Amino acid sequence: MFEAVIFDWDGTLADTHATIIFSFQETLKEIGINIPDRHIERCIGIGAAKTFREILTQTKTPFNEKLIEQLVENKSQKQIQQKDKVQLLPGAIELLDKLLQYKIKIGLASMNSKAVINALINAKGLEKYFQTIITANEVKQSKPHPEIFLKSAQQLNSSPSKCVIIEDSIFGVKAAKNANIHCIAVTTGAYSRNELKKEKPDIIVTNLKCAKTLEFILS
Repeated sequence: MFEAVIFDWDGTLADTHATIIFSFQETLKEIGINIPDRHIERCIGIGAAKTFREILTQTKTPFNEKLIEQLVENKSQKQIQQKDKVQLLPGAIELLDKLLQYKIKIGLASMNSKAVINALINAKGLEKYFQTIITANEVKQSKPHPEIFLKSAQQLNSSPSKCVIIEDSIFGVKAAKNANIHCIAVTTGAYSRNELKKEKPDIIVTNLKCAKTLEFILS
């Protein structure tokens, strides 16, 4: 049995897809940029700052880091305003409760901003579940770099070999593999089963209700 589970947030525990797209698009409109939703969707998982840098680079829009910080802040505030539209994904609460029952440590590692994650965790009443929460504000490198997961394991006082990561994005699965941490991939995010399979997670499940999820953690 593994002693710690580290969850991603967006697309893994919560359906934030619509609010992410909305908050990015509204922020980009303010600086005169219009791009397809699909472009934003394919960047979910790498963090807002890196997403904005890629979009501004591709649209040949001049920028500096001060502008990136302002855009991230604007996007975060817009997403927080949409918090009531966020729903937890099927099986999320049930799995979290089971992990507490088995006295397994729980961490959250998200490339979303601290302000957004704290607002959503509080809105959903999930504070009791997480012994550590690491966001984009606490790391220098974004996924697929393993920093966020290694830092989470360290704060949970668990070696990577005794942890399991649950992720929905190809960037998150890559980060887990780069950290040499076991990984369960869920198909509840923006990425298909085939896309996730290419990154070689330990198992792929359709959602957190799948019995294989808990079976793997307890194996």
